[in-house]
Amino acid sequence: MKINEIFVEKVLTAFIKNELYKFNFSRGILGLSGGLDSSVCAFLAAKSLGKTNVFALIMPYGDTYPQDVDDAREVADLLGINSRIIDISPMVDAYFKIFPTSDRIIIGNKMARERMSILYDFSVREKALILGTSNKTESLLGYGTLHGDMASAINPIGDLYKTQIRQLAAHLGVPTKIIKKTPTAGLWPGQTDEKELGMTYKNIDMILYQLVDLRRTPADLLKKGFDKKNIERITRLIKSSEFKRKLPPIAKLSWRTVGLNFLYSFDREK
Repeated sequence: MKINEIFVEKVLTAFIKNELYKFNFSRGILGLSGGLDSSVCAFLAAKSLGKTNVFALIMPYGDTYPQDVDDAREVADLLGINSRIIDISPMVDAYFKIFPTSDRIIIGNKMARERMSILYDFSVREKALILGTSNKTESLLGYGTLHGDMASAINPIGDLYKTQIRQLAAHLGVPTKIIKKTPTAGLWPGQTDEKELGMTYKNIDMILYQLVDLRRTPADLLKKGFDKKNIERITRLIKSSEFKRKLPPIAKLSWRTVGLNFLYSFDREK
């Protein structure tokens, strides 16, 4: 799973610029959490588009994670990109005052979607396309909020596993404290990804790489010595979250159905 960091950087920076230019955009916007994935995305965007063409929104829920806010601001300052802090607690609290719940998943999903709603609003205001910050591990496990943190116009890092993101981060010069930070979706105080998933990202990625990239079967992995419960859990998560990785199916009635028979090619305009 070792990547060629120089090659990956070259491919991803070109991807960001080319995809934005297809739609006549020169600016990118992203949610900057102070975590690893969004920091890597910010570094790539700044290299690709230039620091003046990158806008980052830092969107905490009150003062729940002050260190993450400080880390996000440090990344923005280090790169010299435009940034703004928006506290989402007034919007989220107003909603749950009307529709109260103690379910932490529901609350976390609402926070993720509130952040994305704000990003799309500022996307229009700043004339910038949203850069996704979800990695391949999260996508395959469905570990993200549909129409929340999984939404974007383009996603530069979506084909990199979490452990590969760490490799790229070190190459790009992301601060060491962010690379070593315990991954968390920030759903509630004390929440960590690995605790919730019940496995380390290293072990998860090793299994995913075997199943997805190398097309090994669960039986193959058992022979290799992987834990049966971990294989079954990951296989179940991949299967149950498939709907999150697809556009909504459209019932076909005509000769050319959007997303199925009609996929506009920008190449033919060259």
